[in-house]
This record gives sequence, C-alpha cells and structure tokens, in this order.
Amino acid sequence: MKFHSYLIKYGEIGIKGRNRYMFEDALMRQIRYALKDVDGTFGVRKTHGRVYVDCEGEYDQEEAAEALSRVFGIVGICPVVRLANAGFDQLKQDITAYVAERYPEKNQTFKVEARRSNKRYPLNSMEINCALGEAILEAFPEMRVDVHKPDILLNVEIREDVYVYSEIIPGPGGMPVGTNGSAMLLLSGGIDSPVAGYMIAKRGVALEATYFHAPPYTSERAKEKVVDLAKQVAKYAGPIRLHVVNFTDIQLYIYEKCPHEELTIIMRRYMMKIAEHFAKADGCLGLITGESIGQVASQTMQSLASTNAVCTLPVYRPLIGFDKRDIVDISQKIDTYETSIQPFEDCCTIFVAKHPVTRPDLARIEKSERNLEEKIGELVKTAVETTEVIEIR
Repeated sequence: MKFHSYLIKYGEIGIKGRNRYMFEDALMRQIRYALKDVDGTFGVRKTHGRVYVDCEGEYDQEEAAEALSRVFGIVGICPVVRLANAGFDQLKQDITAYVAERYPEKNQTFKVEARRSNKRYPLNSMEINCALGEAILEAFPEMRVDVHKPDILLNVEIREDVYVYSEIIPGPGGMPVGTNGSAMLLLSGGIDSPVAGYMIAKRGVALEATYFHAPPYTSERAKEKVVDLAKQVAKYAGPIRLHVVNFTDIQLYIYEKCPHEELTIIMRRYMMKIAEHFAKADGCLGLITGESIGQVASQTMQSLASTNAVCTLPVYRPLIGFDKRDIVDISQKIDTYETSIQPFEDCCTIFVAKHPVTRPDLARIEKSERNLEEKIGELVKTAVETTEVIEIR
C-alpha cells in the first residue's frame, strides 16, 4: 500500500506552552535533515498542532520510516493514506478498500476512531465511528468490533481531505537536537562513550566530539573505528565535528615523569583540559563522558572528583548509574556495539598500570603533575595546534 504522508506524533513538545512553536520548528528541521538522503521528495509542514511529512511521487517507504524513527522528539510515526473528501458514501468504500488491502487476514478485531476537525462535515465523530464500523462489518463479516483492545485501531481524521492510518511506528522520544545547546563528547572506541553521546543528544543537545589518538601505539584502524562510531551516533544526533588529538607525546611524558599508579588519572585530567579547550572555543556548554561509577579504577567517586577538578565547564555523565548490561543494551539498539567491540586499542587501553590508584588524593595528584611543568605546556599547545577536525554527517 502506498502512503501519501506520515503523521508525526511528539511527546514533551506538546507541553511547552508559548515556546512550543520553537520546538516544533526544530523538530521539522531535524526531520528534513534525516530525510535528505532518502530517495524521494518530501515536504514537512505543521497544521492544527500536527506535523506531517508529505511524500511526493515514488519513494522508499521503509527507508523513510527508518530515517524518521531516528529523529529525537518523535514518539510515533503514522503512515497515512490521504483521501479526497468526496462524500460519506465514497468514504465508506475507501475505508473498506483500505482494510481489504492493508489487512489480508480478516479474522481480527477492530475499532474505528474518528476525529472531525472539519466542523462543516454533516456527521459528528460518534456517527462516523458507527457508520464506518458497520460498513467494515458488512464487507468482512469475520471481523469483530472490540472497543477496548482491538487488533486494528483505524484512525480517520476529517479535515479538508480525509487522513486514514492504523499503524504507529515507535520513535525515539526525547527532544529535538539543538534545542538545549551543545556539548563536547569525549569519544573513545569503547562501548560507553557513543551511548553517552546518544543519551545526551536525546535531550536536545547538539554534539561535538574529541578523540585522543596515540600513534604508533594505536593504529589508523582504531581511528577509523571511532569515525565509524561517530557516524552512527550522527544518525540520531545530526552533524558532529570530531577533533582528533595526537596524544602520544603527552602520554609518553606522563609515563616518564609521574608515578605509574597515577598514570590513568593524570592522563584523564589532560584529556579533560584539552577537550574543554575545544568546547569553549566552539561555544559548547559542557563536557560529556561515558563514565559509570565503579566500572573501572578511573571511575570511582574519588577518581571522578580528581578529573572534575581540572574543568570549569560542567561534566555530564548520563551513564553514571547504569550497569554494563544496561549500556550494552542501548549500544545494540543504536547499532554501535559491533563496532565498539572490534579489537583495535585506543589510548585509554595502553600504558595501563598493573595496580592503578582507585582512591586518588587530589593534592597528591597535583603534586605529581608538577613533575611535568618543564614540557607539558608546549606539548599540550602542539597537540591542540595539530588536531585534525573531521566533519561527520
């Protein structure tokens, strides 16, 4: 069956009061972006508190629905058949034809739910429900009405035209990307950080990302893996500017000058400093990490406090209370898991101490960092100046 439009159902946007139009406009922009690479011509419009995607000519219905299902702010996508308003007798014929084509198995229960936005229409909503239900029963005697838990909920909206739909494809929910500013994601090749980016983007935050590369200890394939992860997150979050920082010299210098049990914490603190530099330069309002309390030595409460201490921007950790299983489930849902588990190490997994400190003392960490004063400023400056920026779309 060919669908002429998609009715877009949204959730939280509907309670935004006077600012609702701003969120609707942002949602429409995200819909247009999501559909730009789908074969076909699409028009996005809003009317009477509804957002519609009108489909012109031939298009790939499955691909269009899949693209829409990744747009934050959408809770439901309804494939719509649009009918000319040619009188009620014609409508009864059109509705029975819709049921005949859409549902080959007729041994099902149904309910008709009509909305009459066009108040000039001669029948009210209840009369439409009864008359269309009667027409369906006459055409298909094996079907039955169930007003509580029907197999088929047939929605009929009477406007200037008639809109008919009976399926709601789930959307991801959340808020349209860009309605809550932007933040810098510390992106690695692991499972957690892509999920953290997805979770924050779902709340309307646009993403940038910073990845720390350590050649020759990390391969070019490790970098490609992170680019692939960024592309997958960008399917939901929109365009991402990815900063690829060469971290090798900084990491080796820390390894040479600092106690090895403190290596991970000190390395993490310099990652946060550099990521914050790019965040401030690009107007981001915070940093995002994939950390979860107690998952590894660098993610104890004391370790997180030590890394937070170098930042002036807020650090958002959307996975902070998640179990690993929770994180893996989301990574599988957004198709990042299989990429994340590819065996290409990143700089977080090399030079790891056998016995890393789990309860670092901030004063002691800062004292150890004074061993770096001779060269660290120049090394950080070089790393920032030689950063590669990749536009992920």
